[in-house]
Amino acid sequence: MDFSDLPTDYFAKAEQFTRGLYYDVYPSGIASSFAKAGASVLILPGRTKQDLEAAAAELQVVAPRVETDVRVVDISNEIQVKDIFVELREAYPRIDILVNNAGAGGSPLPIVEIDAERWWHNFEVNVKGTFLMTQHFLQLNGKDREVTIINVASAAALNSLPCLSSYSLSKLCQIRLQDFRTPWNRQDPHDPSCLRTFFKNTFELVGGVTVWLASEQATFMNGRYMSVNWSVDELVERKDETVSNGLLSIRLQGKFGHF
Repeated sequence: MDFSDLPTDYFAKAEQFTRGLYYDVYPSGIASSFAKAGASVLILPGRTKQDLEAAAAELQVVAPRVETDVRVVDISNEIQVKDIFVELREAYPRIDILVNNAGAGGSPLPIVEIDAERWWHNFEVNVKGTFLMTQHFLQLNGKDREVTIINVASAAALNSLPCLSSYSLSKLCQIRLQDFRTPWNRQDPHDPSCLRTFFKNTFELVGGVTVWLASEQATFMNGRYMSVNWSVDELVERKDETVSNGLLSIRLQGKFGHF
């Protein structure tokens, strides 16, 4: 992955995954890739201070010159998210990139069996949490500054899996949230779910693709979905085809009446 076209003064907010629901190396892969790409500051929000400090220590080994900022927050709690962004506004002149990669996927049971409160929890994190982080990030930067938002999605959003109704639907909502973006921000969802330790792919691939999505070369992917194991070179080659035909986006297609 070539990071040469990225600005050297990027500020990046790398939001942690919810511990225990995803492989812990996912957020480390994303944050370390931004560190290697030359990010000035990496802000690490998450629920557990000890885990965040451990991640920050690892980043100092990878890129000693990168400043890390640990922030304890529950992204589904509006008051906590608001307070964090008030503090960030005072600490930094700008934040260029938001990576929404916290997630919840518990209670894999059929609808007839699952507890309603546990079913709704995935929406609290995957939808409300993504919304709150996105909203306050946009408010922090204002209308005159172009920013980038990258949402870590899942192929489950595109499939009907009997025991994953809550996770699948909440991830679908997360992807569709990008359709309501404003003209001055880019939003790109990608799916890391194909990566497992027994595959040849690496978790660094998740980070590399995330950094690529933040680059100028990937502007055509704004509002589109991709999987991290797709060929970036082929995506670029098929850029015109993708844009002109509205590919890699979620929509209802067909011939309806006079339309």
